Amino acid sequence: MTEFVTGEAVALELRPARLPSRALAVLLDLVVALTVYVVLILALAAATASLDEAAQAAIAVASFLLLLVGVPIAVETLSHGRSLGKLAFGLRVVRDDGGPIRFRHALVRGAMGVVEILMTMGVVACIASFVSARGRRLGDVFAGTLVVRERIPVARTGFVAPPPPQVAALFTGLDLSGVPDELWLGVRQYLGRMGQLDQQISWSMAGRLANEVAARTGAPVPPGMPPAMYLAGVLQERQARDAHRAFGGGAGASHAPQPHTNTPYTNAPYGAPQPAQPYTPAPQGWPSRQHPAHQPPAPQAHPVPPVPAAAPAPADRPASEGRPASGTGFAPPA
Repeated sequence: MTEFVTGEAVALELRPARLPSRALAVLLDLVVALTVYVVLILALAAATASLDEAAQAAIAVASFLLLLVGVPIAVETLSHGRSLGKLAFGLRVVRDDGGPIRFRHALVRGAMGVVEILMTMGVVACIASFVSARGRRLGDVFAGTLVVRERIPVARTGFVAPPPPQVAALFTGLDLSGVPDELWLGVRQYLGRMGQLDQQISWSMAGRLANEVAARTGAPVPPGMPPAMYLAGVLQERQARDAHRAFGGGAGASHAPQPHTNTPYTNAPYGAPQPAQPYTPAPQGWPSRQHPAHQPPAPQAHPVPPVPAAAPAPADRPASEGRPASGTGFAPPA
């Protein structure tokens, strides 16, 4: 990945195309151009059979320059750096500042391509690409251009949970200028994929990355803070500064430092368990959510004494007791 700075001081990250992909793209362009050139030469030879040899040679040279030099220059100018081969392999020619090329850039590239590609069978172009740090041939050096890759595979990363506010506030004034882009890329990739790693491997990688970041910034990992949470806090600080530079004061309001509290680091994705939430009683006069509202007991009436049960009837007496004698109506005294 190479960083380019545009005229508006905006840093762009582009991936230069290497020699294998560029060679395949040039080979495809040459196959198509030579096929069209052979067909055109045969057609012109049949049409100019009555002309002398000098005229036929002049037509052949003009056809060669038109198809192998003029057509590629016109195609790159009109397509903003995409020829047929570059379009097939996902490449594009851009200026050194990342902008689209113009006619003068395509003209210089095409003229130098005749020397370093056609006349030397691509040997000079291959040597120049090997020597250049960004894989540029002589035509790119003189024209101020670069061939970059447009189709870059997107890495499948997970969601990076933001750190707690008290953690983000610790790195507000941190010096991040000494951290290279390769280390930032490693931190972003780790935080996006740490959920897919084994716990011990994830902790070991987080500790190694945190030590490298701490050595570059001079801010060690605070005691009791998981290394992954430290990396997330530093990365969020860099992203906040990038947003502040890109959007001005609009994003700076949310970048103000927040007061640090003694709350433990409790963001679960980064290794610390969540504490139990304390119970907060309901305000006076309002019912609690956990318990139903208290209501006074309803007044009860005084208990009524139970009514005694009636005495059981006495057992039947013998027939001779309490009954008059049969036939007289007189009952003797007891």
